[in-house]
Order: sequence, then structure tokens, then C-alpha cells
Amino acid sequence: MKAGTMLQVGIVGYGYWGPNLVRNFAELARCRVAAIADLDEGKLALAQRRFPSVRTSTDVNDLINDPTIDVIVIATPVRTHFKLAMAALKADKHVWLEKPMTETVAEARQLVDEAERRGKTLHVDHTFVYTGAVQKMGELIARGDLGDVLYYDSVRVNLGLFQHDVNVISDLAVHDFSILAYLLNQHPVAVSAAGVNHFPGTPENLAYITLFYDSGIIAHTSVNWLAPVKVRQVLVGGSKKMMIYDDLQNSEKLKVYDKGVSFTDDPKQIHQMRVGYRTGDMWAPATNETEALRTEGEHFLDCILEGKTSLTDGQLGLKVVEIIEAATASMQNRGRTIQIKNLEIIS
Repeated sequence: MKAGTMLQVGIVGYGYWGPNLVRNFAELARCRVAAIADLDEGKLALAQRRFPSVRTSTDVNDLINDPTIDVIVIATPVRTHFKLAMAALKADKHVWLEKPMTETVAEARQLVDEAERRGKTLHVDHTFVYTGAVQKMGELIARGDLGDVLYYDSVRVNLGLFQHDVNVISDLAVHDFSILAYLLNQHPVAVSAAGVNHFPGTPENLAYITLFYDSGIIAHTSVNWLAPVKVRQVLVGGSKKMMIYDDLQNSEKLKVYDKGVSFTDDPKQIHQMRVGYRTGDMWAPATNETEALRTEGEHFLDCILEGKTSLTDGQLGLKVVEIIEAATASMQNRGRTIQIKNLEIIS
């Protein structure tokens, strides 16, 4: 598409996340929010008061079949993602899809194939990848400041919000899966997960997940809807330095520590302690404070108008769904290790 094109955007879903999407797209210079669809007329009435120039509809097909709309943004329950996204792609629309991309790997692959076949941008909203802190973490790792990455450890816990159609892995751990894909540019080869459902008839509300990589990196995340406090903290350890990302801090969300260990194989020291500890300075690098969703929206428009590949394209979204599916399979098998490539259980 030409760089000067004003993209017409249709947004499907005006529930929890939809209002944030409408607000951000409405503020972007290269697009216009043309229409909003939701089954709830009360929510549409609220949208109409906030954005009086935007038309509303309770029928998503009004947006998908509208030839003047270039982009369909989908912020609906995950069980509806595949059907809506496939319909939008077949109508030759570019698609922004909320996380997780789909319920199954098979569905995600079909969407990726359809987008590639039609030459359309398929973008998955893994918002944390676009935060200033995660972008800076990626920069530090890429230029070798941390040395070799050794491990990733995170905690994402809070009291609620219970989901009806996804478990706590799909709701919270999905953030770590996308961050890991961005930071490491590697796909785990196996996963082990243990979780529990404390309330009959609802998805698992607590889980501990470990990811294994061929490079030797190990990643662990703890996710929980039943914690008395909210914690959003990531620790990345390297052979040279370590860093902590605390998303709940008002400032200095990312801190880098010049701490680590050294190990020697010198035969002369074989009978001595061969591990040494290094302690240096801590510093908080400057990070981009722009709202992540705003940064992501600009990037999405760049991808459409300039033919770029999204940082969180359908391929990354597919990889995240692969990890979710494998972790869920492991959890349902009481923590047995699952090979991610073919979901094979290791006896």
C-alpha cells in the first residue's frame, strides 16, 4: 500500500481490551477507526458516546464485508479468534489478533498460511514485547552485555481475574512465552508444567512451567490467579551480567546488575574452590516511556504500509500457541515432559 494511505480500521469487541485499542487507533495519524462491532448494545452505546463519528454494529459481518475497511482488529474471546480472523483474511483484510492467537496449533497454522497466500499482515497483540523495558532487554542481550544468557525466571501472580475460556497459562504465562521468543530468538524443545484447578468447572488457576532449550538455557515462570498481591517480575541471568524487570515499578522498571560467577578448569586449582563471585555496580538504563500499545500500533501500520514483517507476526503467535498447547498437555499429565515439536510425551 502507498505510504500516504489512510487505513480504515474496524474493531471487533469492545469489552475489557477493546476500549484501549479503539483509543490508540483513534490517535494514530495514518488510520481512522471506521466501525466497532460488539454483541452488547450497551457497550456499543458507550463507544458511540466516546467516539460519536464511529459507526457501530452488533453484526461483525458488517465490518468484514465492508470493502472500505482495510484492517480488522479482533479483541474477542479466544474461542472465536480462528473463525473471525479467517473470515477477515478471506475478505482481504489485514488482521490484528489478540493473544493467544488461537486455541490450537492447527488453527494458528491455517491463519498463517492464509495470510501468506493473500499477502496480508497478520499481527498478534503480544503487547509486552513493545514495552520500553523489554525492548531495552532485547538490545542489551543482542549486543552481548549480559554475555551468554543462562536462565529466565518470572513471577506473574494476582488475585483474579478468573477467565472462563482459558486457563492461567493462556492468560498470564503467554506473556512470558512471547517475551522469551523476542529476547532469545529461540524456540524451546520441551516443556514441563504442573498446575491445578481449585474450583470445579473452571480452568486451572495456578501453574509452574519450565521450558528447555537446545542452547542450554532454562526458563521458568510461575503464574497464579489466587495470590494476595500482584507481582509482575522477570529475572534474566547471564554469564556477565543479570537484569530484573519489574513492570509494577513507576520508574526504573529495568535494572542491570554487574554481578555473576566465574569458573575455572585450571588443573592447578583442582583441589580448591573453583567458583568465584563478582560484584559490581547496578544501573537502571533509560527506557522508552511511550505506551506500549501506541508503539505497537505504529509498528503495525508500518508493517502494512511499508511491507515490513511484524515483530509479533503470525509465526511468533503460532510458536506461542505451540508452547501453550504443550504446557497444557504436560499439566494434564501431572508435569510429564512434553516435546514441543511433536507434542510427544517422554516416558
